[in-house]
Amino acid sequence: MRCSKCGAENPDRAKFCEQCASPFSRPCPSCDTENSLTAKFCIECAKPLEITGTKSKRTAAASSPLQPGAGTPDSLLEGERKMVTMLFADIKSSMELMENLDPEEARAIVDPALKLMAEAVHHYDGYVAQPTGDGIFALFGAPVAHEDHPQRALFAALRMQAEVRRYADKLRAEKGVNLQGRVGVNVGEVVVREIRTGEKHADYTPIGHSTGVAARLEALAAPGSIVISESVRKLVEGYFALKSLGPARIKGISEPLEIYEVTGVGTLRTRLQRAAARGYTKFVGRQREIEMMEHAAELAKSGHGQIVAAVAEAGVGKSRLLHEFRARNQFGWMVLEAFSSSHGKATAYLPVIELLHGYFRIAADDDQRTRREKVNGRVVTLDPALEDTCPYLFGLLGLVEGNDPLARMVRKFAGGAPRMPSNAFFSARASISR
Repeated sequence: MRCSKCGAENPDRAKFCEQCASPFSRPCPSCDTENSLTAKFCIECAKPLEITGTKSKRTAAASSPLQPGAGTPDSLLEGERKMVTMLFADIKSSMELMENLDPEEARAIVDPALKLMAEAVHHYDGYVAQPTGDGIFALFGAPVAHEDHPQRALFAALRMQAEVRRYADKLRAEKGVNLQGRVGVNVGEVVVREIRTGEKHADYTPIGHSTGVAARLEALAAPGSIVISESVRKLVEGYFALKSLGPARIKGISEPLEIYEVTGVGTLRTRLQRAAARGYTKFVGRQREIEMMEHAAELAKSGHGQIVAAVAEAGVGKSRLLHEFRARNQFGWMVLEAFSSSHGKATAYLPVIELLHGYFRIAADDDQRTRREKVNGRVVTLDPALEDTCPYLFGLLGLVEGNDPLARMVRKFAGGAPRMPSNAFFSARASISR
């Protein structure tokens, strides 16, 4: 191993140069991005960098008798059994759409749509396993594990449909081309493994019956829609608005499969809210914590603002504690509630934005004009002197028309918009005394 700093030769196992002490990095075997020696996944493409029992995938490939050029098939690395969510998305009737188009012109139409699909997947930390010509095949829950991978997949599906719809409107006005996407999502147990198809390229793909079901669901989806299986419904019901499509015959499955269309985001945001449908267990203990919070509430009522933070390990009952406090002290207060979701790290100030959505009573189906009117009206009613803050609120809520003063301010003072820390068990709640 040659040091890039001083040129000295070092043993392959070296972590630092024995001549100048410079640290060695490890290039990704798929995209050649330099990663730290302790990294398990590439910081650029998220593909695995290690194999159990070996130094790295590059080392394994060099010594594998299955590597290309050794007179054997492409190298097949050991698989891992995982529960993952699979998403197939494509452009409906793309063959008919491109029938009379020059290949370059067809590519200029299709590529932007595929890019929007891939960006939606990446926004929710999914992995685009492979393009499918006129669509993509993506995984959630592998190679990077997430406990909420079914929700991430559906958030990504809704985002890609909205983005493709906007692109299609523009395309229809400019070229008279009607482009529509469709999405199929399934969850199930598969074996995921990497197949090396070249010296510097490898595909991370799942093998299992569930993958074929996801592809069949996509084929059943109507243009512009998202279709999911019964197994997905069980995991996301309440978090998303679903419409039953009834049973469907799917090739490879002996019995008809119940399928559903995802029509939007549901009313539930947390597992505690979902548990309410089944009924809570009796709330026992935590009296001291409740009394501390009630004391803080009394001080706030008297004009002394307070902040109370509940900090503990996951699963010990922080959300239930806050729920019980709110239930006992809900009168005489305006309660605003926001959540920091694990998939929200890609959106700066997400909990603050959700808090403002609640305060301004902004609904998901409100158009931009309606949202601006709600913000303006509420701010002026609260205090006319605050009207100057409206442009900054518009910037934060994505309602800017023209230059964004908030973006200019952030660039000037911070060099860019910082991202809120993400914690699946963190919940920000603010109470404002009337």
